[in-house]
Amino acid sequence: MPQDRTLRGAAAIVGIAEEASPTGELDTWGRALEARVIKAALDDAGLTLADVDGVAHTDSSLDLAEFLGIAPVFSEATYNGGSSFELYVEKAASAIAAGLAETVLIVYAATPRGDRRRGSGGWVDPPGPRDEFEVPYGLGLIGSYALAANRHMSTFGTTPEQLAAIAVNTRRWAAMNPRARLREPITVDDVLASAQVCTPLHLLDCCLVTDGAGAIVVTSAERARHLRKPPVHVLGAATAHSHRMIHAMPDLTVTPGAVSGPRAFAAAGIEHADVDLLMAYDSFTITALLHLEDLGFFKKGEAAAFVAAGGTAPGGALPMNTNGGGLCYTHPGMYGIFLLTEAVRQLRGEAGERQLTAPDVAVAHGTGEHLSATSTVVLGTEDTL
Repeated sequence: MPQDRTLRGAAAIVGIAEEASPTGELDTWGRALEARVIKAALDDAGLTLADVDGVAHTDSSLDLAEFLGIAPVFSEATYNGGSSFELYVEKAASAIAAGLAETVLIVYAATPRGDRRRGSGGWVDPPGPRDEFEVPYGLGLIGSYALAANRHMSTFGTTPEQLAAIAVNTRRWAAMNPRARLREPITVDDVLASAQVCTPLHLLDCCLVTDGAGAIVVTSAERARHLRKPPVHVLGAATAHSHRMIHAMPDLTVTPGAVSGPRAFAAAGIEHADVDLLMAYDSFTITALLHLEDLGFFKKGEAAAFVAAGGTAPGGALPMNTNGGGLCYTHPGMYGIFLLTEAVRQLRGEAGERQLTAPDVAVAHGTGEHLSATSTVVLGTEDTL
């Protein structure tokens, strides 16, 4: 495995912003919403649009740049589903290290809940082979994740109660986030009593559908030292994908995180014991469980007992998804940017009631599509350099 660490500490996240509401809806949408989070992220960093020479956007970086009135020298619009934003941090850090850009803006906004009320828009999967081989037979998004959950249960003896514990733990974090959509405490029994969406997944095993937006500013380590907030350094990053359609997944219990995780950790020069916070994409409870194992925190089949004992909850040995996650905080279609904003907020010490005690290393691990693609980013404070 290559262990080139040339990216370590070359770039840092210096500005963050996000929009989410306990109602699940925001008061604006489209470019106006993007503009709002972009301005907030640049203000957070103490920068302006004139400082931006790179943009990343899941739709069209060309359209975004034209809207902003800038002419970037670095542009990125690769679509890897919900893991796209971790990929963008990796690409931005690479471009900065190579001297191709100095300050890259990453932005995302979607309002599926508001769009539904307005009778407009709505999330549509990009066309692809699934339209021929899976969709006509009723195999949708939730069904794909249910397949993974069933296989994990069959292979390792994981129980619905153990999956439900992930939702319970995440809700405990959400209770400390005033912007979270779901904050009321729940029990394992509550999860199991919620409607069964696709066996074995219940409604409370599934992520939210909300409006949301976020923006991130990545710049060179040299520039970061002179800006408004303490820089959060990119220590390592890696990306992998293994399939597009769920029926082509080589092993339903192993995501590409088994590749991107170790590569990112090696690039950052860290061990699992160094990680103070794990922000792991939780589109479903099974998604979070697979990440705990594929990233190497636990052997296959051993993470379920850990979460059932409260290991990822407040006070647990491995705090996970401290903002309430996609299960309870917000999930506007692609959640990956919120993994990064919360990781940065915690490393800066700005998380309020849910703030961890002096964290130095955080891992943001995104996944996209049907457990198809993963990107892992290791972030650290100045003390980790």
